[in-house]
Amino acid sequence: MKKIVLIALALLVFQQWDAIQGIFSPPPDYSALQKADVVLYATDWCGYCAKARKLFSENNIAYLEYDIEKSDEGREQYESLGGGGVPLILIDGQVIKGYNASKILSMAR
Repeated sequence: MKKIVLIALALLVFQQWDAIQGIFSPPPDYSALQKADVVLYATDWCGYCAKARKLFSENNIAYLEYDIEKSDEGREQYESLGGGGVPLILIDGQVIKGYNASKILSMAR
């Protein structure tokens, strides 16, 4: 019985790890990193990065882009934001991981 309780507790902790971690270390303030309202961290070869560029262009959204493979500054910022994949988009200090057109448009306007 004790083993079952311990396993259940371990699963609960695993599932709620983000919330638990947020209690002990609040999310960082990304606003100091941005030099523009919208920052795109991308690569040349990424298809979703190209979609993000096209979305910004079609909707007249000004943005600053860092190629994380060519820019040391961009790579450092990308890593400090949690990186892990491209595109990573920073809009008014809020991070969007991946390409989500509706979320990007709702935050960028």
